[in-house]
Amino acid sequence: MLSVTMEKNLAITELLNSSFLSIKNVVPVDHEIKKPRRLEHPLRLQFGVLIGITGDVKGKLVMAGDSGLFSMIGEKMFGMPLEGEMLSSFSGELGNMIAGGMATIVVEKGLQIDITSPTILQGDTMLTGYKLALQVTTAFDKMGELDINLLLD
Repeated sequence: MLSVTMEKNLAITELLNSSFLSIKNVVPVDHEIKKPRRLEHPLRLQFGVLIGITGDVKGKLVMAGDSGLFSMIGEKMFGMPLEGEMLSSFSGELGNMIAGGMATIVVEKGLQIDITSPTILQGDTMLTGYKLALQVTTAFDKMGELDINLLLD
């Protein structure tokens, strides 16, 4: 029988690995995933998408990056640059597709989770109130970096 700590670590690893696989399946751009790191301070961002995670693991998945990166990903996926309301709508849907893919993959691994609707974060935003935060930067070829933040309650 696995200890509670080992089960938690395994669940975190599954969530991160599943989010990487989901990004690969959703975003048609070459990218490099950097080494995960633990955040020791509040998460600050200017633009991103927050999706809640419920079930066996509780927390939030926050995808943060420059709004221009989200626009370029939209252009790669749909063939046209996105701005304004279209950019916000696309960014939420991109977050939903990535988190939905992650949830589907982890369910196959035995974790029961569900996700909430996406929330767009714009402007000087600071997130606090979580027990553990892990950040993994994904560098998209010639486009920029997207921080994948797993904030666990």
